[in-house]
Amino acid sequence: MSDGGPTAARFFERLADGRLRCQLCPHACYLADGQVGLCGVRRSQAGRLELPFAGAVSALAVDPIEKKPLYHFLPGTKAFSVGYLGCNLHCPFCQNYHISQEFTVQPQRLSAAELVQAAIESGCPSLAHTYSEPLIHAEFVIEAMRLARLAGLKNILVSNGYANGPVMAAVYEYCDAINIDLKSWRTDWYASELGGDLATVKASIALAVQKRIHIEVTTLVIPGKTDDPAAIEAAARWLASLDPDIPWHLSAYRPMYRYTIAPTRLASLQSLVSLAGRQLRHVHGGNLASAI
Repeated sequence: MSDGGPTAARFFERLADGRLRCQLCPHACYLADGQVGLCGVRRSQAGRLELPFAGAVSALAVDPIEKKPLYHFLPGTKAFSVGYLGCNLHCPFCQNYHISQEFTVQPQRLSAAELVQAAIESGCPSLAHTYSEPLIHAEFVIEAMRLARLAGLKNILVSNGYANGPVMAAVYEYCDAINIDLKSWRTDWYASELGGDLATVKASIALAVQKRIHIEVTTLVIPGKTDDPAAIEAAARWLASLDPDIPWHLSAYRPMYRYTIAPTRLASLQSLVSLAGRQLRHVHGGNLASAI
């Protein structure tokens, strides 16, 4: 197997003072030599922004495509699914925190070509970049998607959507379907709890619609945090303004990582699904086994 990297990054600029500024996401990390960005996977090294974890695969699995979740793209098929390391948001309820935040998994190294070959051999019609945040590995992911398309595979991303417009445009060039987490409709909560901003995520969703990428959206319904009916209604209205056929998955939360809040109540989830359904044609309650 290939060592996968390190690989030189594409989305950055050199500054007059010798530092680099990463241009992948709104964090715009300023990095002196040897420093690593907030995502943990993009490093300044000898005047270049390198990707020391390019091709560092934390998980490989064959999943039902509905698990992504994608309910309206290749339904009933399996997706060859790959996870990486790191994330540029820091959600205190992350279900994959061991690979997104703590890097406790020993990854295997694959080149983009090896990854695509594994997907082909799986017999799945699609390759899904998922589990952690694929966008922070955009350069590697774009190459894998390019090769996958040449091989006749469909390309799927499951993402937080937290990247700058030029990055999203480059990714969407090869992307067939994406599920983006719309984690909240509150701008203050995005900043204080996650370390991100809502406007960037909305822009990524809107660009997918503009580019005619198949998009589905997921929101984790956390009691007292993301379950405000007025916010759900406002988000549904905004999504419907883009396209009323956008599927929206409202998923039940369960305690995970640093959050000990009680699980989502089933009745509350069902009520929010009904509310959002007044604006959108395809609203799905998800992760119902975690509801109480």
